[in-house]
Amino acid sequence: MTTAVASPSPSPSADRFERGLALLHEIAGPEGSDILNGLGDIAPDLARLTVEFGYGDVYARPGLTLAQRQLINVAALTALGTAAPQLRFHIDGALNIGVEPAEIVETVLHVAVYTGIPAALNGMAVAKAAFEARPELDFTPARSDTDGAQTLRERHERGLAALKRVDGEAGERVVASLADIAPVLADYIVDFAFADVYSRPALDLKTRELATVAACTALGTAAPQLRVHLHGLLNVGGTREEAIEAIVQMAVYAGFPAALNGIAAAREVFAERDAAGRAGE
Repeated sequence: MTTAVASPSPSPSADRFERGLALLHEIAGPEGSDILNGLGDIAPDLARLTVEFGYGDVYARPGLTLAQRQLINVAALTALGTAAPQLRFHIDGALNIGVEPAEIVETVLHVAVYTGIPAALNGMAVAKAAFEARPELDFTPARSDTDGAQTLRERHERGLAALKRVDGEAGERVVASLADIAPVLADYIVDFAFADVYSRPALDLKTRELATVAACTALGTAAPQLRVHLHGLLNVGGTREEAIEAIVQMAVYAGFPAALNGIAAAREVFAERDAAGRAGE
């Protein structure tokens, strides 16, 4: 017997619940209630809190579109590597609200830079299952516009240009810092991360940086890299509001400590940019 999702008793949280449930249904369709119903016999309050906080409070905030929220969830859950059912839920949700399959694939691929190829392979297996469940999808895998037809020198120059465009001086300092100990790692950052991955089609640079901020926040172990990519997000047209929203959302998916650490990194980055702005006046 299926347990129905019970609405909370009239209270200040009732509006949050209804608002969250409407957003959940917009993203997940009728299956959203089915997932919550599955908690009815063990933790009905977890179902309620998921709706009220995750959707009624966080997802309902301005600052990011639903498509952006879904893609940063795909990035973060791929990065964490411990939540395949939730990753599948958010891939399905992204498709439900009109995100292109190629954007989902590219987001998962992008995360390989930050959490390794095994995490991306596992995330891609989840995406493949989601796509196969929808035979109506019209999906052709995107390929790099160079498709390998470039010299090593051309690849490196392409990567350097992308690094400069995205991360500016912060990225250049990271590469320079490796010169005396691991120059090959610096080359891999330029050639793989920026020439091979960042330069691919299907995602714009702002979306890539939002995904990177979410993934680095969720990991909780990459504060220096998070600071670099917060600069990067702002460099490619992202706003401080969007950066904060991406980090706040990670409180739902990676916990409050990860989000608090992410906000501390954002505070440092904003202060640096404000100081640089004052110095340039």
